[in-house]
Amino acid sequence: MLLLLFSLPLLVGGLWLIGLGGSFYYAIAGALFLGCSALLWLGRTRNAMWLYCLLALGSILWCYSEVGFDWWQITPRLGVIGILAAALLVIPSISRGVRTPLVATVVIGAAYMGIAVAQDPHSFEGDLTANQSQVDAAMAAVQPAGDWRAYGRSQGGDRFSPLDQITPANVDKLKVAWQIHTGDEVRPNDPKDATFEDTPLAVNGTVYLCSTHQKVIAVDGATGHVRWQFDPKVFGNKTFQHMTCRGVSYHETPANALDSQGKPAPAECAARIYLPTNDARLIALDAKTGQVCKGFGTNGTVDLNKDMGMSKVGFYEPTSPPIVSDHVLVLGGSITDNYSSNEPSGVIRGYDVYTGRLVWAWDSGAIDENHLPGKGESFKTNSPNAWAPLAFDAKAGLVYLPMGVSTPDVWGGNRSPSVERYSSSIVALNVNTGHRVWSYQTVHHDLWDMDIPAQPSLVDLRRNGKVVPALFAPTKSGDIFVLNRLTGKLLVDAPETAVPQGGAPGERLSPTQPFSQLSFRPKAPVTGADMWGATMFDQLACRIQFHQLRYEGPFTPPSTQGTLVFPGNIGMFEWGGVAIDPERQIMVGNLNYMPFVSKLLPRGPQNPSYATPQHPPGPEGGLQPMLGTPYGVAHGPLFSPIGLPCFRPPWGAVVAVDLRTMKTAWQVRNGTIRDSAPLPIPLRLGVPSIGGPLITRGRVMFLTSTLDQYIRAYAVDSGKLLWEDRLGAGGQSTPMTYGAGGRQYVVTADGGHGPLGTKHGDLVTAYTLK
Repeated sequence: MLLLLFSLPLLVGGLWLIGLGGSFYYAIAGALFLGCSALLWLGRTRNAMWLYCLLALGSILWCYSEVGFDWWQITPRLGVIGILAAALLVIPSISRGVRTPLVATVVIGAAYMGIAVAQDPHSFEGDLTANQSQVDAAMAAVQPAGDWRAYGRSQGGDRFSPLDQITPANVDKLKVAWQIHTGDEVRPNDPKDATFEDTPLAVNGTVYLCSTHQKVIAVDGATGHVRWQFDPKVFGNKTFQHMTCRGVSYHETPANALDSQGKPAPAECAARIYLPTNDARLIALDAKTGQVCKGFGTNGTVDLNKDMGMSKVGFYEPTSPPIVSDHVLVLGGSITDNYSSNEPSGVIRGYDVYTGRLVWAWDSGAIDENHLPGKGESFKTNSPNAWAPLAFDAKAGLVYLPMGVSTPDVWGGNRSPSVERYSSSIVALNVNTGHRVWSYQTVHHDLWDMDIPAQPSLVDLRRNGKVVPALFAPTKSGDIFVLNRLTGKLLVDAPETAVPQGGAPGERLSPTQPFSQLSFRPKAPVTGADMWGATMFDQLACRIQFHQLRYEGPFTPPSTQGTLVFPGNIGMFEWGGVAIDPERQIMVGNLNYMPFVSKLLPRGPQNPSYATPQHPPGPEGGLQPMLGTPYGVAHGPLFSPIGLPCFRPPWGAVVAVDLRTMKTAWQVRNGTIRDSAPLPIPLRLGVPSIGGPLITRGRVMFLTSTLDQYIRAYAVDSGKLLWEDRLGAGGQSTPMTYGAGGRQYVVTADGGHGPLGTKHGDLVTAYTLK
């Protein structure tokens, strides 16, 4: 009866899969299970067992032909068959007379799996010890070695610290130095995407952090004692798409400073913290006391909804800290995705750092990019935005924008040429005027939400005795575009390559897309063999799902059939970006391998083209109305019927690139399924991560951000996992490091992530050597 039960889904599902153009194996396996069952029913036990041996040996050969020695792809294919073979072997009434072939079959299967378990085709360690440090004195002069004064430590976003007290030899001695609770956890009326993504700052021994609802807390870096708090009283509701704060910005008034109009800088707030809030305010605080700087804006606050055309609270949300130059503060913001084609402007604005006066604006969707609205005017609604942190080269006076796409993300039939020209681009602006200097587009006519999700990282490359000013832009597609940051010219080729055509009616497509030659994009298109599961049964269901979708490789157009998007909307790189050691010319980053499904939904009674109470704005996943277009869209990860990823692991990895050669130096799986599986088993499959790494002169890389609640340290030279510690909540943030009292500390903010389903909390933890 058991064999009969196994045979039916395999036979029926296998025939269905064959009809879709998939593998013949499952139907054949189902027929052999059925034959074994029938022979046992008829009492022909010996014949049944010989047939089962044929099924098992054939399955081993088929498995090897599809996945070689990849252990985690072998287990769903052979697990049920192997367990059943072992069970049959210990039942004397069944195995009598065929024990030898059954034993031989089990031994062959065990040997195959034993060889596989000792290998990992998706990971390899390396050796970067030959990359010697060349200390950049100019970089060191920007801030004290023990400080972390901007989101990426430098405003160039390298996330590199010159501290070297913590090394591969002693990192396992790290212990908790202090820990605080912010008192700001997720509230009942918050949106699903309520997260604690903060990377704190550290200035002269004081740590500045912001919580989920943008409460700012100043902490003594040596003791964890809270010095002051400021609560902006941000109250969300479920129609907000996000509720988070990735960080605040810091500015000190230099001697004899002038504002943007050439007037003497005010004496108040000699050191300032700038706080963007999700209800569209920009607040300036005295870094010493936490009091608002009254001379900034109106009583310390600038209204970011002013002149936005659509000012409903929650539709424009600045979630990333601004860039701060000597005179001008520059920020972008998040726009509600996929709700409608009438959203607030994605305008980038520059404000006087002392007065909050609007100095300039750059509106990417406007015909006149730098036009400031007059009376009765507003910025262009629905123009592309920059929601991730910006980057800044103070010497060149350029601020770099990682641009998104005009919403809705997956329909572009009604986009104008002015809206298209800077979508999914890197744009360099003059920080004092807002005038565009250059731009480079990474995706043409983006229909896949492949915007640039992370702060660009700036580094001076050493080439044949020369220094080349470079910008590295990690993207959701897995490509890293490397540009001369002064000119916008490619330093690593990205040839235009033909991509699939045939969009939905009314849509248009770009015939080509740029493919950077520095890329972690999958080397081959996804096939049915890449589908995964806990058993052969849910793996078969995933293969059926896969073959029902439209998929012709990267940039397959969205469709009413349903399109497989891989790399998926979560991105191979996300807002955590990469970290670069400019002294040793090494880049590290964390990757995600998670396909998504995007399905266009024609208008109808349940999918109207206008706003209704039943279709409020909300999370980025699931059903999205895309009002004002011919379609809604449903999108989310490709999961099996039992809720497991259909794509084979690893789903997450950590990588390093030698910037001297632009080659991958090492790549290892990152994270376990301990907090995702029904049982807390820490199997290191490699899981998605939302956040980014930091890298130190001590040759250690630190990373949290995975689905399991850990902070980890990897050896920069080899990729070897050196240390890990259990966190009290999901660590979907980027850690930082600083020095205080002669000690090096590593700090992580851990409060969970709604869409990822990690545990919520309000913890900030500092580690040091004990």
